[in-house]
Amino acid sequence: MAVEDGTNTVEGMAEAQQEATETLAAAESTEALAVRYPVAPGVRLKVRSGPGTQYQLIKVLPLDSRVPINCQKPGEWITGTYGTTNLWDNIANGQYVSDAYVNTGSDGYVAPRCA
Repeated sequence: MAVEDGTNTVEGMAEAQQEATETLAAAESTEALAVRYPVAPGVRLKVRSGPGTQYQLIKVLPLDSRVPINCQKPGEWITGTYGTTNLWDNIANGQYVSDAYVNTGSDGYVAPRCA
């Protein structure tokens, strides 16, 4: 038997709370499954504000870092551990690293092009 609270039933509120809990768990699960690619061994990779060395240095990643790739865009040509490329990986809002130092297992795009 449902107990009225004036706008919703107690049962309805419990169902809504359960749905919210399941939605949060699914979101956390998706985040945990996001692909992160390893940076080349022994490399402290520089993160820049755009796809080239002329862009502002934002930070330097620690050794043995793994990075997500949200999108990729062409930029300055760089030679690194994994060859020569003009692909730059967006790892966060306004943060780019050269794909020449990220082990994606591919010489091409592994993520959508950045807008």
